[in-house]
Amino acid sequence: MIVFFGIALAVLILVLVVWMLVTRRLREKYAVLWLVIGLAVLILGVFPQLLLWLTEALGVVVPANLLFSLAIVLLLGVTLHLSWELSQAEGEIRRVAEEAAISRAEIERLDARIDLLTRDARLGGDAGDKAAP
Repeated sequence: MIVFFGIALAVLILVLVVWMLVTRRLREKYAVLWLVIGLAVLILGVFPQLLLWLTEALGVVVPANLLFSLAIVLLLGVTLHLSWELSQAEGEIRRVAEEAAISRAEIERLDARIDLLTRDARLGGDAGDKAAP
């Protein structure tokens, strides 16, 4: 029964990841990880003796301990990758915010100059050309 659950879980993961890729809810660089996980679960579900062989080869006593250890390593890897992505995004957001602030300051400076020139044009004088920065 547990074998069928593992196979069903793997198929569900694979179908969900492909659906999310098609609907553009998941980017390709993240989908690769989930496709690999889904295929690994599918392979272990279809060939459970592979887990037993791997457990014996690595010297682990209980196969469940190997699965938990692999899951912990996988989660640490995903966490590290997402932390790196977040750091990259924060840097990009900071850069865009700084550019927006510079642009806003430039727009305000130009608006002030336009207001000054418009006011001087209404008054009919050329003082705005000398006073404008």
